[in-house]
Amino acid sequence: MLTTISKRFRWEMGHRLPNHPGLCRNIHGHSYAMEVRLAGIPNENGMVMDYFDLTELVRPLIEQLDHCFIINAADAELLMFLQHHGMKTVVVDFATTAENLAEYALRFVVNALPQSHAIQHVTVSIHETEKTSARVELQL
Repeated sequence: MLTTISKRFRWEMGHRLPNHPGLCRNIHGHSYAMEVRLAGIPNENGMVMDYFDLTELVRPLIEQLDHCFIINAADAELLMFLQHHGMKTVVVDFATTAENLAEYALRFVVNALPQSHAIQHVTVSIHETEKTSARVELQL
């Protein structure tokens, strides 16, 4: 029987959307939350994946993003300023919307799965605020 597990992770991160017509074009930050859902057939121990293993799988991503400023490489002037002042930055090649961050995290999770995994479906939801989120899914 296909079974789904999920775990929620939290971190603080800054960003901006320089081409946004509203307030999001300004430098700001959020208390992000991410929910990772893995669906598969439970193993002989009755687990899709041990929650400890899921935490360890996601830990490098959270450590990368926590208290960083995530920035599109195209935002060159701000990037240069942040790097000049020694700020923790994560440089990406996309607009740092919740939708794109969800895809970024999904790709990380899928690439980090052990080769012997039995996961059939991965879902990642990024919660930018208490009221807003974006979700992406991938059938493996």
